Amino acid sequence: MTQAVSKETQQSANPWLTFWLCGTATFIGTLDFSVVNVAFIEIERSFAGVSRATISWTVTAYSILYGSLLIVSGRTADRVGRRNVFSAGVTVFLLGSVVCASAPSVMVLIVGRGLQGTGAAMLTPSALGMMIAAFPAERRSQMVAWNTAMAALGVAAGPTFGAVLIGAFDWRAAFWVNIPICLGVLVLVRKVHAPPPVDRGPMPDVVAALLLTIAVGATVWGIAETETAGVSDIRVWGALLVGVVFAGFVIYRTRTREIPLLPRVMFQNRSMNLANVAMIIWGGAFSGNILNNVLFLRTEWKYGIVAAGLLSVLAPITVATTSFFVGRNVSRLGLRNLLIFGSACFLCCQLGFLFLVNSNRTPWSTWLPLMFLLGIGIGCASPAIAASAVQHAPPEQLALAGALNSTCRQIGAALGVAVLVAVQLTSEGLGSFRAGWLTMAVFALVSGAISVWQPRQRSDASVA
Repeated sequence: MTQAVSKETQQSANPWLTFWLCGTATFIGTLDFSVVNVAFIEIERSFAGVSRATISWTVTAYSILYGSLLIVSGRTADRVGRRNVFSAGVTVFLLGSVVCASAPSVMVLIVGRGLQGTGAAMLTPSALGMMIAAFPAERRSQMVAWNTAMAALGVAAGPTFGAVLIGAFDWRAAFWVNIPICLGVLVLVRKVHAPPPVDRGPMPDVVAALLLTIAVGATVWGIAETETAGVSDIRVWGALLVGVVFAGFVIYRTRTREIPLLPRVMFQNRSMNLANVAMIIWGGAFSGNILNNVLFLRTEWKYGIVAAGLLSVLAPITVATTSFFVGRNVSRLGLRNLLIFGSACFLCCQLGFLFLVNSNRTPWSTWLPLMFLLGIGIGCASPAIAASAVQHAPPEQLALAGALNSTCRQIGAALGVAVLVAVQLTSEGLGSFRAGWLTMAVFALVSGAISVWQPRQRSDASVA
């Protein structure tokens, strides 16, 4: 395995250029997931009369397509070339950004967000595969951790970055800014080495990817619809039933197809399975918390968009600092320890929001210290979960293993936002946000409990 990766590494003359290009693309892909959170109220005002459940689809449409297409994109990248799929993904993301920035209606905006999610799904596994191939095998955990750090930083920085742009211009500026970045990446990516296809077998099961999209979409729609229809409405339960049935179809095709969407051997990897389940829960906690916090600052403490963004800035700074430290020391710290510690920090943060934050503004004494703790939790747990998912993957399945874990994160994110919107209906005012923090605390507890069962291996450096 080491020889296979090293062979590609020797051909890469610009490993750090590859890292920064792929990291930048990963960053903007996740940044645009969370940037809509801070623009939520501005978008509501632009499209008067549209329900919050409908507006939430500007978040969930991105997550659903991002998550459900990652696996097929990862397998396609391994077959036709990672740089080719990466470039195509950046192009689609660029097109989606143009559609979002010029959207005349909320439905067009949702379509644009879907295009962005599709592009992000194409570029994310390709970026990870290119990044890993550019460095020696013994640095795999470090590269995965740093790539995940860029993704986590993008999600965490979205509210602050978006607030600055929206405060200076309007919510459309958060999408226009992607255009020069994407164009720059497309120009520079031609200067990096293009690893040859590592798997020339048949194309993956695209039908299963479509079924997965329907399953996740129906489930998220059913949860979100409780805002207007109520929990007992037949449409809610009908949508949830459709989600379960189509998920069953995906499992059936995976078990019976000669060339399934996911190789069946991947499900025999205990560390990968635990990491992927934990990532679903973690993705829900992470994304739900971001939206809950932004809405709290805007509606309960009644801060303007720039002030709300500035009160969120400490988290991404801490995420960046913590995650890059984790990436450099992952072998010494141990993945399992990082998983448990990060989840515990996130849990304590949510409990702090729940019991210490009230209607009176206390940004310095409570909010910012809790955001610091939040950043530490995200910076420790997110890279560790991703590294656990790929540490034992063979070279020809690296992009696929990373795609599967990212799929779990995005599916969790879509479900987390939908659950948050539904949970907030149980109360009004401060109580609705406390219900959200309590729910995210439960998510973090479950994710940490799953991570306890991870093997005690420290990194793939000892097994590569």
